[in-house]
Amino acid sequence: MLSFLLWLLLAVVAWPLALAVLILYPLVWLLSIPFRLVGISVRGVFELLESIVRLPARVLRGPSAA
Repeated sequence: MLSFLLWLLLAVVAWPLALAVLILYPLVWLLSIPFRLVGISVRGVFELLESIVRLPARVLRGPSAA
């Protein structure tokens, strides 16, 4: 909602810039999809490495008292 209100303010102040933002925003969103997928993959790899590093400590600790 805040971004819409900011866009309306931009439309009142500088309508050509607001139209450019309206046209370019979907293109920027589409271009950012591969970078988000790479980020998700890298995060998954780091979580896997972290769990591999912590595995010996979890095994030595024994069963949890839950």
